[in-house]
Amino acid sequence: MANTKSALKNIRKNKTRYLQNRTLASRLKTLEKRFLTAVEDKNQEEAKSSASSFISALEKSQKRNLVHANKVSRKKSRCSQILSNLQA
Repeated sequence: MANTKSALKNIRKNKTRYLQNRTLASRLKTLEKRFLTAVEDKNQEEAKSSASSFISALEKSQKRNLVHANKVSRKKSRCSQILSNLQA
C-alpha cells in the first residue's frame, strides 16, 4: 500500500482516469456498431451521420491519447471506403 500523500492521491487520480477512459472506449465501440448496422441495413443517411459522429469521437480520443493515431487513421479510412461503396 502507498505510504505518502502524493502516492495516495495518484491512486485516486488513476482510478478516476481509468473510469473515464473505459467510458470513452465503450462509447467508441457503440458508435462503430451503430455505423456498421446502418451499413448492413443499407441506410445511407443514417450511415453517413453515424460515420461522422464515430470519426469525431475517434479524433477526440486520439487527442487524449486513448487510441493510437494509426488506428484512428485506419478506422477513418475504412469508414470512408465503406461509405463510398454503399453509395455506388
